[in-house]
Amino acid sequence: MDCITKVTRDIMQQDTFQEITTDCLPLDGEKSHREQRSIPGETVVALFVNGRHAATTLLSPGSLEEYTTGYLFAEEIIRRPEDIESIRIEENRISVLTKNPFRITGRRRTILAGCGGSTSYIDTASLPSIESDYRVSSSLLTSLSSQTCSPEHGIETAVLAGNDGIIAWYADIDCTSAVDRAIGSALLKQTDFSRTCLVISGLVTSEMVRRCLLAGIPVIGSIRAATTLAVRIAAEQHLSVAGFLTDDNLCLFTHPERIRGSG
Repeated sequence: MDCITKVTRDIMQQDTFQEITTDCLPLDGEKSHREQRSIPGETVVALFVNGRHAATTLLSPGSLEEYTTGYLFAEEIIRRPEDIESIRIEENRISVLTKNPFRITGRRRTILAGCGGSTSYIDTASLPSIESDYRVSSSLLTSLSSQTCSPEHGIETAVLAGNDGIIAWYADIDCTSAVDRAIGSALLKQTDFSRTCLVISGLVTSEMVRRCLLAGIPVIGSIRAATTLAVRIAAEQHLSVAGFLTDDNLCLFTHPERIRGSG
């Protein structure tokens, strides 16, 4: 796993996540003293596509071109980076022009209770199926989870990798945004998604499954569980889902045939 470790260090040095130093007052028994702590950065960004407001998102600063590319792909506004004419990034605004400005950008959306946001309506009939014969070792999945998906400081992370190493590593205050950055970065690199796996720190939800299916990623894993809807859609569309990625608790929810070492 030396190759994985080295690539991880190199990628994590990129502009993938920003922390801000702030004053705080830790309580240590009866004594207290002011000190500085690093906390995750958060910003509000409004995204406009062809002059129309598409979304307002709370996310971590940095890597906004990768995020925008991944988000537009996940929302099916673009199919490839070449569909983008230009991206203009300002302080709290991202303006995108596509090469086909008449393409409909509105999609049905479902409100997510308790998080104040929304996500795309999932039309399972229109989702592609995974046809890749890619296989990955269970030891690689657990290695990726332990090295890159530890939820330190409350942040969420997403790592896209192949058998030869890590392709993209991103952290964000929201796991979906981290995944959008990772997929966006890989799109810009013209990655063959059919030979990759995605490992995340958050729950494997139906939205995570939908993103994998659109990109053609055959395997997704998490240090946490998968939701019932995610498992159902993944099973129907031939996506492999693994959860609880620790050495002694790894659980394969769907299509275990892609995971070597699963018996």
